[in-house]
Amino acid sequence: MFKIIKLFLLLLNAIIILALLVIHFGIKESSYSTSLLFYTFPLPAIILIVLLLSVFLSRTFRRYNFFIAGVLLIIWLSRSFQIRVAEDIKDADLDIVFWNASHYRDFEDVFDKNIKIPDVVVLVEYHGDFLDDAQAKYPDFYFYNFRDKEIGLFSKTPIHIKKATPSKYGSTIINFETQGLNFYAVDVSGSIDVPRSWELEFVDKIITQTKNTIVLGDFNVPFESKLLNPIKTNFSHAFTEKGNGFRETWFWNIPLLSLDHIWVSRDLKILKTQKTCTFKSDHSMLKTIIRK
Repeated sequence: MFKIIKLFLLLLNAIIILALLVIHFGIKESSYSTSLLFYTFPLPAIILIVLLLSVFLSRTFRRYNFFIAGVLLIIWLSRSFQIRVAEDIKDADLDIVFWNASHYRDFEDVFDKNIKIPDVVVLVEYHGDFLDDAQAKYPDFYFYNFRDKEIGLFSKTPIHIKKATPSKYGSTIINFETQGLNFYAVDVSGSIDVPRSWELEFVDKIITQTKNTIVLGDFNVPFESKLLNPIKTNFSHAFTEKGNGFRETWFWNIPLLSLDHIWVSRDLKILKTQKTCTFKSDHSMLKTIIRK
């Protein structure tokens, strides 16, 4: 009986690991159901599951789980952990910040986390509860609040709103100009009953300008997602190009998924990108410095 239980656990271990690996490296987002599994089990989660499963194995077979976990760890670190040398930064270069404010935070929280006030800030999941206070404190700067879409904008120069486009399923894109640049502020719906493929197709249709442009937001899909391939064609990923540390921005400073992104058109130069971990939101803050 004991041998049968050991055999069952060994077989179950193999099936679970094989299924997770096939979903992550093979099937990915081939269908709506597999996409949910792909997002639910990022590589760090799979590594943890493999290690936890080893508890139920004999010492002989446990080492195979350790080996698999080690290989997966190397793969994860090689593609997620960045070490990039920053360029020399000049006063004229632009600091651009994106943050999912998690409903409770404001521009003042961003200013407090940065040595100097950024040139442009985009917040999503932003209610604007303290916007009047911020405007009174910084009367020479410019703020814009889309309260119904939960997106807030800040710039040291005037903001020209070109178009605000919502999808049928809760995503929003704000196209605006400031600092002599074209911006797309993106907030993709995180609802589990809305396929991400629908919403990323919506994003791709709206982003028509690919020069002198920055696209930033919460895309609710990781960098590895095939749904980001159209954006990767015309834009550079700011953190991948000039970031240091783990690329993942979610969840609560644990590097599980890189849901938040800043994309920079290839005619602009990325000098430095940093991720700021904070417990004021379940998302980390992203800042990139660019030169026109």
